[in-house]
Amino acid sequence: MDDNTGLQKITLRAPSGSTAEVYCHGAHVTSWKTTSGEEMLFLSNKAVFKPPKAIRGGIPVCFPQFGGFGPLAQHGFARNSEFTVVDGGSSSVTLSLQTNEDHLKLFPHPFELLVTVSIGDEELEQTLEAKNTGDKPFELTAALHTYIAVSSIDKAHVVGLKGVEYMDSLQDKKRLKEGGDSITFTDELDRIYLQTPDVLEVVDEGKNRAIQVEKEGFPDAVVWNPWIQKAAGMADFGDDQYKEMVCLEPAVAGSGPVTLEPGKTWKAKQTLSLRHF
Repeated sequence: MDDNTGLQKITLRAPSGSTAEVYCHGAHVTSWKTTSGEEMLFLSNKAVFKPPKAIRGGIPVCFPQFGGFGPLAQHGFARNSEFTVVDGGSSSVTLSLQTNEDHLKLFPHPFELLVTVSIGDEELEQTLEAKNTGDKPFELTAALHTYIAVSSIDKAHVVGLKGVEYMDSLQDKKRLKEGGDSITFTDELDRIYLQTPDVLEVVDEGKNRAIQVEKEGFPDAVVWNPWIQKAAGMADFGDDQYKEMVCLEPAVAGSGPVTLEPGKTWKAKQTLSLRHF
């Protein structure tokens, strides 16, 4: 139990000294520190730790829907739901979410979602496993809504997406192609990149480091920064904190949903790793 929030929290520790914090509320990773003790994830200084409110920052789990890609409210309900610990050790934990009556009112498909988080020396791995426990197929979209901490937004950029088609969420999902070698931030940016390479990076020139995002089972990737006006309009986000974060999110989104047949399991994961330069 976390004394500050009253919520159940699991702290993972690798032999090398790296740590991660995972809340049962949303199976939500809120912190990942490498062996040097440096925080790699952004957490809003106004984050609300009161269910059913989702926690702002860290790595929210978007399931069974990402954004508006489906019939549910924004990003589905997993990030607002209470998970149960089903397995784990000092450096790894697996949490489970099973269908309840409230879920079935919104999403009439029985399922189990497992979220496994594990840490190594300079990396964090997060796996989603969704099983259709009903007798009818269903469609899902999903994402790991990863908030990466940066020294300053003007010193950060995303690499690995040159030539990739994307949907611009600020232009009614207009389809465009990324022309630059890197994505920099000078205004609000909200893009869904389609069929992307499986290795991308957030480069932080201010700290001479990069966070590599390696993904499996997620065809798409979302890049987001709310910038000034949107940041000021979010009650759980500091007005100037847009300068401290970049979201790079492995996703099943614009490329189309996954159809999960009865008894089948869909699996996807991301591995975050630190690279100094």
